[in-house]
Amino acid sequence: MPSQFYRRVIVLMVLFLSLLVLTLTGCEQNQDQVKGIRDRQKFESEPRITVKLPGLTKTMPLEQYVTGVVAGEMKKDWPQNAYGAQAIIARTFALQYMEANNTDTISGEFEYAQEYKPENITETIRKAVEETRGEVALYKDDYIKAWFHASAGGQTTTARVGLAYEKEEPPYIKSVKSPDDEAPADVRNWTTSFSRNEIEKALESLGKSVGDLKNVEIKNKDKTGRVIEFKVSGSKKGVSVKAPELRVALDPKKLKSTKITELKKEGDKYIFKGSGFGHGVGMSQWGAYSMARDGKSAEEIVKYYFKDIEIARVYD
Repeated sequence: MPSQFYRRVIVLMVLFLSLLVLTLTGCEQNQDQVKGIRDRQKFESEPRITVKLPGLTKTMPLEQYVTGVVAGEMKKDWPQNAYGAQAIIARTFALQYMEANNTDTISGEFEYAQEYKPENITETIRKAVEETRGEVALYKDDYIKAWFHASAGGQTTTARVGLAYEKEEPPYIKSVKSPDDEAPADVRNWTTSFSRNEIEKALESLGKSVGDLKNVEIKNKDKTGRVIEFKVSGSKKGVSVKAPELRVALDPKKLKSTKITELKKEGDKYIFKGSGFGHGVGMSQWGAYSMARDGKSAEEIVKYYFKDIEIARVYD
């Protein structure tokens, strides 16, 4: 009897200790999740980054890079907090890019990453970057994909629609009303045209040659008024083309967005009318301009455009 009693006691003690260890481990994991990157001290000091420019490569502190990006991506004489919001976005973009690609090198050209233009830096830009030093946007302890664009034309959209994003829609991306009324007139409403030959070449570059182009139509739109797909017919065949892909293949500076209000054919040309500038996903820069002018902080602006995110400082 005594030996059986002691064995039971030992078994119960082992079970108790095992449960205690599991409980403590779970608590530590939960605390880590609550603390986030900043309190786990992901960086002991400010990271350095290597920026590739045409004919030149520079290595510099990350904050120096962010200052040059804000100067390259936003216009002069904007409110300080608009610059601050762009700084948070630019810093997050760079850190997410480096982590995802296991590199410390990034392009300084907008076609490949973010535009770096240190010659445009002003004192206001410097102050905005200093005030947001080390701040990034996180979702569940991971860097968000910090997408931004010039103007949403009044309403942002999803990554699947605006970017033809093929992976699962990020949970922090949402469609919100954007105060883009201060954007220039040629951004609020624009008209552009492309010849039949230009569209044929664009389709060929996408591997969607249709022969002699017969017609281009809007196939469908999302609730924000952005075209999801175009229906294209030609002498050889008809195809569907994702709107963001055709926009980039044609000329994204000329076909300013996929928020197209009218598409018509006139002779050998196709006339597009629309509003906004850029893909419409994430933060609108002209929206940030208006919100900053109305007294919103840099952090408030970023949180408005992205759902359920945290702004955390990952280094001092």
